[in-house]
Amino acid sequence: MTERFVVVGGDAAGMSAAATARRRRSPDELEIVVFERSAHTSYAACGLPYYVGDVVGEARALVARTPEQHRAAGIDVRTRHEVLALDLERRRVRVRDLERGRETTEPFDHLCLAVGARPVRPPIPGIDASGVFGIQHLDDGIALRRVVEVQQPQRAVIVGGGYIGIEMAEALVRRGLRVCLVEALPAPMPTLDPDMGALVADALVDVGVQTYLGEPVQRFETGPDGRVRAVVTAARELPADLVVLGLGVRPDTRLAAAAGLAVGESAGIVTDERQRTSAPGVWAAGDCVETRHLVSGRPVAIALGTHANKQGRVVGIDVTGGDATFPGVLGTAVAKLCDLEVARTGLTERQATELGLVVATTTVDDRTRAGYYPGAAPIRVKLVWEEPTGRLLGAQIVGREGAAKRVDVLAACLWNRMTVDEILSLDLGYAPPFSPVWDPVLAACRVAVGRRERRGALGGTGAPTAP
Repeated sequence: MTERFVVVGGDAAGMSAAATARRRRSPDELEIVVFERSAHTSYAACGLPYYVGDVVGEARALVARTPEQHRAAGIDVRTRHEVLALDLERRRVRVRDLERGRETTEPFDHLCLAVGARPVRPPIPGIDASGVFGIQHLDDGIALRRVVEVQQPQRAVIVGGGYIGIEMAEALVRRGLRVCLVEALPAPMPTLDPDMGALVADALVDVGVQTYLGEPVQRFETGPDGRVRAVVTAARELPADLVVLGLGVRPDTRLAAAAGLAVGESAGIVTDERQRTSAPGVWAAGDCVETRHLVSGRPVAIALGTHANKQGRVVGIDVTGGDATFPGVLGTAVAKLCDLEVARTGLTERQATELGLVVATTTVDDRTRAGYYPGAAPIRVKLVWEEPTGRLLGAQIVGREGAAKRVDVLAACLWNRMTVDEILSLDLGYAPPFSPVWDPVLAACRVAVGRRERRGALGGTGAPTAP
């Protein structure tokens, strides 16, 4: 008898689950239906700032698979269909066809929720005015680019200094707009420690972005036509022809919570290591779920496409009788602001301290290549590690060309619970065009190990080392 697998959400996690399940089971064995409320599937949301900034010329370049391609592969993708409710007892979902305005009830044997996250939109007066954009879906990027090209605005205000905020600031600077960025915290990039975020703040100013830190937005002023005309903080009023919100996202748990599924302390849907929810036969994956942080052991909700694709794959395998698990995350992420690269993994100094760990940090300023080789650029590496064990807890890197992807080495070390002493002995590649003879990652570890030696931490005796 043919079973029915219904997937709610047709982007990274949902289509990964559907495609994996289809590869493992034929249509005669498993019918797969995907409901997606937008017009697009399998698109690269992380590429939206580069599309708005015209680094990527066509929106279709961001689409890995169209709905038509998925249908040709045996997956019944229904775009512009929104799932309104789940009936877990009767094994049905209620769906609205947004084009025709009709509602239907669709049965399932297995269900995967991959509904993603919702942009944070605090109740600030005027936030729903015309000209205030959130950037999450491909349609959002298409709409913003159309406004930039057709209306030719002159002044933009970015609200929020996280990944989307700084990437959208770069995109609009490239488009020739005068750009301001407003951030409520004392430094941009709240996933970094403030000392590293300060480097990003300096880079924003260097590329011509007027930056106002520690200034929460109080309201958005509108004109007689209902369009935004200014962003108001406690300190100033910033004229704006358009506003882009970069205030972060939260897991979209509305369907899950209404159906009685467990929602965790991180505000994401609770799943086990096989992405199973609290209801039998119901899985969840992607930005809507919480998962385990591999350093802290705590539940977290971190919205990244890397996690979503892997979790979707786990669902597709387990729905079809396989045996796959998702172990957890480190929160590894990279971003760029023009030629400045920003990377982080694991815990920040603040996060590690809040866990009650005895925390030490090491920060080094170095060069991306051998100092004598043309093109060598500054790089700063910060390591967060535990006393007295020396275990690496997290890392942050800010620098120029070649800086960001160095974080992958440190992410692999975190995954394997390595100490700074062990990392120091890693056999990393070296040639003058790529790094100094002591790569900045190893240079930071060398400083950390030196501190441990001076404190007598090596060897586990607690006794001071000989001079």
